[in-house]
Amino acid sequence: ALTPIVAAMRAHPADAGVQEAACRALYSIAAGEDAQGEARKQAAVDAGALPLLVTAMGAHLADAAVQERACNALGNIACGEGAQGEARSQAAVNAGALLLLVTAMGAHPANAGVQEAACRALYSIAAGEDAQGEARKQAAVDAGALPLLVTAMGAHLADAAVQERACNALGNIAC
Repeated sequence: ALTPIVAAMRAHPADAGVQEAACRALYSIAAGEDAQGEARKQAAVDAGALPLLVTAMGAHLADAAVQERACNALGNIACGEGAQGEARSQAAVNAGALLLLVTAMGAHPANAGVQEAACRALYSIAAGEDAQGEARKQAAVDAGALPLLVTAMGAHLADAAVQERACNALGNIAC
């Protein structure tokens, strides 16, 4: 299923509808914490999904639906324990995800869906206790994630999901 999805993203980079649908599909495919879920996440990385998600975010910055779906997909792909999860998080950073995540948060401050999804992705990417994990945390700080996380919490006080995801992201970045 991954091959036609990434092919569609490559063939139609300017079509927001195609990009949103592909991001949604990647989010669903990369779900799950069991062995099959981990394998699907890695398959998405191996298929080239991470740079395509970043490209979609950059090409459709004004489209909140694309931003939310891409953030969700990035969060699912980067999520995971151990060396494989940390490698996927690093691959997301290497693809330029941090800059686009904070850009999405800044572009859509009133959209709780974008804020929640970006917070979740930042939480996943900033995981890890090794040297690369510490570097990812610092890269998130350098990209401007901290003030945006605090702003998201202030702007969406009544939204428990935004509060939880932002707290999780702040905790991962700060530890």
